Amino acid sequence: MNREQGLQLIEQTRIIAIVRGVEEQHIEGVAQALLDGGVRVMEVTLNTPGAAKMIARLQEQFGEQMYIGAGTVLDLEDAKLAIDAGASYLVTPNMEEEVIRYAAAQGTPVFPGAMTPTEVVKAWKAGATAVKIFPGASLGISYLKELQGPLSHIPMVAVGGVNEENIAQFLQIGCYAVGIGGSLVNLKEIANGNWDWIRDKAARLIANAQAK
Repeated sequence: MNREQGLQLIEQTRIIAIVRGVEEQHIEGVAQALLDGGVRVMEVTLNTPGAAKMIARLQEQFGEQMYIGAGTVLDLEDAKLAIDAGASYLVTPNMEEEVIRYAAAQGTPVFPGAMTPTEVVKAWKAGATAVKIFPGASLGISYLKELQGPLSHIPMVAVGGVNEENIAQFLQIGCYAVGIGGSLVNLKEIANGNWDWIRDKAARLIANAQAK
């Protein structure tokens, strides 16, 4: 899936599944369950053991149907590792301008983490595709809504605290997309091979996102 197709997919589905701590043996099952539920954008965080290998495998098996990226990209070394593994986009928890510029130079979409208005604007000017507002759970919807006032021209991705009940609110206030981790990619359910749980949760999130 190329850059344009991937970004269109984010704009259509509005959900990025954050895959953290999943064992390598389960990664295809997770991807298939998400896909079956309608969530077609996922990031594998680099602090997950075997992340680079998993990204490569996912691209090989699901790359035509899903937009596969790397998360928790902390520095330039991580960015190079992720892109070499085949990540189609990068997500960071921090605002590292060197990483943003490198990704932009490679033509790779990048969603850097930022909290303050100053960080958001710096990330955008450095070449961010959209800016991830993190930690979203602590900041809350009201904070994101306030940011949208003077910075509505900057696409923002809410990460942290997004669930079935409030996903529509995050999108209604103008978020470009949301990132959802453990409440969707639930490690207990995955360990039990309960793929239907992941699929059904994904489907409910998609339905609620589209009902905004």
